[in-house]
Amino acid sequence: MTTDATALFLQSDEVADLAEPTEYVDAVREGYRQRGEGAPATPRTTLFSDEPAGMLTGYLAILPDTGAMGGYTYAAGFSGRDAHFTLPIFDADSGDPLAVLDGASMNPHKTGAAGAVGVDALARRDASDLAIIGSGAQARGQVRATATVRDFDRIEVYSPTASNRESFAAEMNDALDPTVAAVASPAAAIEGADVVITATSASEPVFDGDLLEPGTHVTAMGQYHPEKNELDATTIERATYVPDLRERVTQDAGSFINALDAGVIDEDHVHAELGDIVAGNAPGRQSPEEITVFDSGGTAIETVAAGHMLYERAKAEGRGEEIDFAPASKALTGR
Repeated sequence: MTTDATALFLQSDEVADLAEPTEYVDAVREGYRQRGEGAPATPRTTLFSDEPAGMLTGYLAILPDTGAMGGYTYAAGFSGRDAHFTLPIFDADSGDPLAVLDGASMNPHKTGAAGAVGVDALARRDASDLAIIGSGAQARGQVRATATVRDFDRIEVYSPTASNRESFAAEMNDALDPTVAAVASPAAAIEGADVVITATSASEPVFDGDLLEPGTHVTAMGQYHPEKNELDATTIERATYVPDLRERVTQDAGSFINALDAGVIDEDHVHAELGDIVAGNAPGRQSPEEITVFDSGGTAIETVAAGHMLYERAKAEGRGEEIDFAPASKALTGR
């Protein structure tokens, strides 16, 4: 007999302190392993409003071994000029709702974890110098997570506003073991870097791909619009290119699309999805001199993996509020 279901509603501040970066990384790595073994996931779909200007975005994934499925939906802009994120999680066996999360506070952590999984799969094991271009919330998430998968000695940060990069360096120096320094240009950040992360909202390339040294790994996480390209065509052309989802590379991976349009690559330039490498079904880095790129446009793989981990922890700690859901067999009557 079908009965009403309950789900745990978790406010943003109830999940903000539930997990450390390493725990996000472990959950997200496991999500990508499942994707590499066939777990379904869709690229983002974005609907745009002209008046008032704004966008509604969502994407979905099922992680059968985790036992969870769900989607991430957010609205940004509109007359409120802000953004709000929601994450519903369902049981992947029964279809019952498990949780609804206010998903804003977890966003930089789960996105940073995806970037860290990419670094772990593709960067040289002896990588010791990290460059970060960007100094906002997403940059914080990327650096904190990436510092858990490699033993960096030094981190250089560049962003156009000097006070922002300097405060970022000071904050990260207090939080991390490596020395963190603000630098005055992208070229200064990239010089000698083994790993480069771009975490910006830029519409144009943020560094010159000719400056990348052999053996560098690049993670780009700020590009999910066909007309935005943080990375130039030279970087894409020189690199072994790995996206989070192959399906999105000609949909919203702006740097890949730009390189296609420039004629320096074709669609066969995609090496493999990140999940294929994590699952061991495709090779990652194949030489110390190879330049690699992980294009992290955002998927529900990392979102559902991280969200379910937070749900389990919140349930164990007695956090959140139970809310009722009526099953369709009972409520969908048309009366």
